[in-house]
Amino acid sequence: MTLLTLQQITKNFGGLTAVDHIDLSVEKGTIHGLIGPNGSGKTTVFNLITGIYPLTSGTITFNGMDITGYPAFKVNQKGLARTFQEIQLFYDMTVLENAMMGCQRLTRAGAVAALVKLPWVTREEAFIREKAMAALDFVGLSGTAEEAARKIPYGHQRLLEVARALAGDPELLLLDEPAAGMNHAETRELMALIARIREMGITVFLVEHNMKMVMEICEWITVINYGQVIGHGKPAQVQADENVINAYLSGENITC
Repeated sequence: MTLLTLQQITKNFGGLTAVDHIDLSVEKGTIHGLIGPNGSGKTTVFNLITGIYPLTSGTITFNGMDITGYPAFKVNQKGLARTFQEIQLFYDMTVLENAMMGCQRLTRAGAVAALVKLPWVTREEAFIREKAMAALDFVGLSGTAEEAARKIPYGHQRLLEVARALAGDPELLLLDEPAAGMNHAETRELMALIARIREMGITVFLVEHNMKMVMEICEWITVINYGQVIGHGKPAQVQADENVINAYLSGENITC
């Protein structure tokens, strides 16, 4: 079953075409990689999917719904969550409070109800706290729940972004270079975590430059260059694609 479909999506920034008529499908229950050289348009694709950038043209369909033009908050409400290439946390808030922010799509209390402290609002707050703690426990950060986010190590900050995204029970998780800045041991732990996320029934769409990681955990890989798709297939197919080798993989040691 296809969960996410991009049809002829294009994004122009003035006279620059960053994404050029891309067609791409992500199948439900898979780990799908999006790779390409720096500046090829990978993060722009994620920003288009999640409503951060408006499309110049094309359509985006998620779970059979046309979400083209949806703002970021509404995309999240439909069940898409993401992490960012540059870590985006509330550094003066606690680890737990950051994770609780990911539960927004599961709540219904407005400002007035929260101020009045109606009984159902109190129950909702307890529910959010429980969901956030479960997400932190899943990624191995429950022991740091009350620490300020700025005080935890860089690798843990990366994991906190994942926990925040998971706290909202997404159907599709977009990870933008989650292994950036991690050492080998941290990367191996991250790979195991991503596999466990998929086992939970969450589809993963991944942008990553670590080719060993991509080739080992992804079932499908799409390669883009200059905003266009130049290759697609299973890892072995992508590794053998001449267009991909010439544009991106030449000189890369990608033996798993």
